[in-house]
Amino acid sequence: MPTPRSMFKKIDRYILKKYLSSFFFCLLLFTVIVVVVDISEKTDDFAKAKLSMSKVITDYYFGFIPRIDAMLFPLFVFISVIFFTSKMAYRSEVIAILSNGVSYNRFLRPFMIGGIFLSGILWLGYQYFIPLANRKWGEFEARYIDPNYGNTGNSTYREKIFFKMDTNTYVAIRGYDTVMKAGNGFIVERFQKNKLSYNLRAENLNWDSASKKWRLTNVVERNLDSLNEHILRLPTILTTYNFSPRDLRQYEYLKDQLPTPELNEFIQMERLRGSEMLSTLLVERYNRDAIPVSVMILTIIGSVLASRKIRGGSGLHLALGVVISVMYILFSRFSLVFATKGNFTPFLAAWTPNLLFGLLAFYLYMKAPK
Repeated sequence: MPTPRSMFKKIDRYILKKYLSSFFFCLLLFTVIVVVVDISEKTDDFAKAKLSMSKVITDYYFGFIPRIDAMLFPLFVFISVIFFTSKMAYRSEVIAILSNGVSYNRFLRPFMIGGIFLSGILWLGYQYFIPLANRKWGEFEARYIDPNYGNTGNSTYREKIFFKMDTNTYVAIRGYDTVMKAGNGFIVERFQKNKLSYNLRAENLNWDSASKKWRLTNVVERNLDSLNEHILRLPTILTTYNFSPRDLRQYEYLKDQLPTPELNEFIQMERLRGSEMLSTLLVERYNRDAIPVSVMILTIIGSVLASRKIRGGSGLHLALGVVISVMYILFSRFSLVFATKGNFTPFLAAWTPNLLFGLLAFYLYMKAPK
């Protein structure tokens, strides 16, 4: 006769196996469906670009698939938990487990282990791997599918760029081509005690990819003190500034393509410059921590809801799961809009859906028959 200790281990293995196998099956199934639909829509684009199948797979789908899977990851988790747990409840397996002296908290333990494991995978993905996939997908999209992808408006040329280089230094660029990495009308001004102390004007600005520096041409440099002004004229100089061509692109998809260490650095620079896109960057940064936590919350909600045997079985459980998933997505979208367009703080925008649905998970847990 199995001891309670061995029975607990068997229950853990059984539930974890059901949890992970259901999740990966769901993930694989939806991925195949999405890829088939995407191929049917983009076949003409691939054919016009004269791309081989291997190039499409390595340069496009190696970026597209992780991007889509990351977006739908919490939904896949929720549906898989609802699906296999409701099956267990329908077959009275949950009743059998609890009636053998296993506490409800102990019953939920393998769900928590599986949720933590999948949350960790998603967290690592968002920090390092998904941004690289987004970059690969974005570069392919810009080159072969949509030439306007990632550009400001319908052109690669930006006009009238203004930003802070540090707390006392301001930069202005009359025009800049994000593809050629070249601009004109470059101005740098530095202030000390509200007085202009340094001014640099250059006719042209070009990025030197070999030296990783900016090349300025027809330069006029002025250093001012309380009594004198020193003027230096140079045909060309090669210099370093704390911004790069990447920083001057600043299109809406850039934040998705930066691994978290680079995103943190970019946020610091944009905060120093007083950038208008700072809220959007902060929401992206906080979401990379908040979305993996949602996997745990949805695991709890799904396991508590589906572990109760009700009339309607798996169908009703899945319907409830879809409704809750849609509500979660809507709350996330509303929070994002309020943060980027209103006065909602980025931290609250990222974490409010988790807070609300965390309270829902706690309520459902307390009301669950044990």
